[in-house]
Amino acid sequence: NGGLTDWVRSVADQLAEAGYIAIAPDLLSEMAPKGGRTIDFPDRDASREAIYKLPPDQVTSDLNALADYVTKLPACNGKVAVAGFCWGGGQAFRFATNREKLAAAFVFYGTGPDTKEAVERIRCPVYGFYGGNDARVNATVPKSAELMKEAGKSFEPVTYDGAGHGFIRSGEEPNASDASKKARDEAWTRLKTLLKDL
Repeated sequence: NGGLTDWVRSVADQLAEAGYIAIAPDLLSEMAPKGGRTIDFPDRDASREAIYKLPPDQVTSDLNALADYVTKLPACNGKVAVAGFCWGGGQAFRFATNREKLAAAFVFYGTGPDTKEAVERIRCPVYGFYGGNDARVNATVPKSAELMKEAGKSFEPVTYDGAGHGFIRSGEEPNASDASKKARDEAWTRLKTLLKDL
């Protein structure tokens, strides 16, 4: 929820290292002061505040433009997946309701759509990654699971015991808890395995 940060860039780098085309968009480019980038905000609080003000249709339009761009790259095999973390996880789930040709959506501690109409538009499998100690987000998972099941959609949420919100990032830090490190490693392995099977 802080825009295109160094950490987000590092995730894209790790995915590229694993052999995938990985593009991390700066969705704040139209709202940022000066040069139109996340780094042009005065601090992380300002970029976080701006990201929550993004119009949903603009986010969808930007992600569609990015997906269209990726599919035209010579190295692309035509399959596009979306992944997001926190606010971005919710946007990844939402994007699956708005783009018919997605291979998968990877939702890291993000909330899902809450209407039958939105869920019925999903055409790809959705994979959830949740921390066991993330009560706010986890409270939304049963409804997402119920709506997806009722609509006959594929939703595979996994909850990592002892991990909190943001465990993919916090699990990389030197002072990370054992639960966060374990959750990060297991979730990263799961992501790479799922990508390989697309």
